[in-house]
Amino acid sequence: MKNLFSIEGKVAIVTGGSRGIGAMIAQGLVENGVKTYITARNAEELQATAKTLNALGDCIAIPADLSTMEGVTALAETINAQEKAVHILVNNAGTNWEAKIDEFPESGWDKAFNLNVKSMFFLTQKLLPALRNAGTDIDPARVLNIGSIHGILNPGASTYSYSSSKAAVHHLTKHLGSELSQQHVNVNAIAPGLFPSKMTASILPFEKEMAEKIPARRLGTPEDIAGTVIYLCSRASAYVTGHTLVLDGGMVSES
Repeated sequence: MKNLFSIEGKVAIVTGGSRGIGAMIAQGLVENGVKTYITARNAEELQATAKTLNALGDCIAIPADLSTMEGVTALAETINAQEKAVHILVNNAGTNWEAKIDEFPESGWDKAFNLNVKSMFFLTQKLLPALRNAGTDIDPARVLNIGSIHGILNPGASTYSYSSSKAAVHHLTKHLGSELSQQHVNVNAIAPGLFPSKMTASILPFEKEMAEKIPARRLGTPEDIAGTVIYLCSRASAYVTGHTLVLDGGMVSES
């Protein structure tokens, strides 16, 4: 039963890995001995994050715009040219849109669904050969999709396409988890609550007030998200697939 949570020596990809939850996940993987590729659109920010993480382990930056099929295909081709086996794919890249219902534009709907759902599916599809090469019956390859508690709860904001897309992520995870487990690829999702990030930057000045609404009385930390990812990528979770793990300090449990 030793080393149940070891992920050392694996190869991972983290989309949206330059900041926020993606950077937290990437750091956790790098510090635990995983060769980690990170992607994002902003090349300068991405390279800066990779430089910081390279002081802790092995991190490679690949700029990519996953909001288009061309970007998804280019990233997959780059990875497949460099790695025959990929043990971990973290589909974290995402975006939001907020507007009053009478003013909500089609572009805001498409932007969220294209990046949050469509690119997640097709990047997984294009990396399946490398994921299959990495997986075994006792330690499958892992796909982790980053959803949100707002795909479960009413967000209380005019973010219609975001919350709907995250609900789609959770259902896509269940669908793929069932199908791909037969191919030694486990698919799970994490539904984070409130973590510090660019997406939550507008409410962080009110962190104390926000924390009072969370049963745990605090926001999520890098250790919280990294620890959850490490569990879901290690031998300890080899029998877990098709599930969405809620990581929110108890917010959903009070709904």
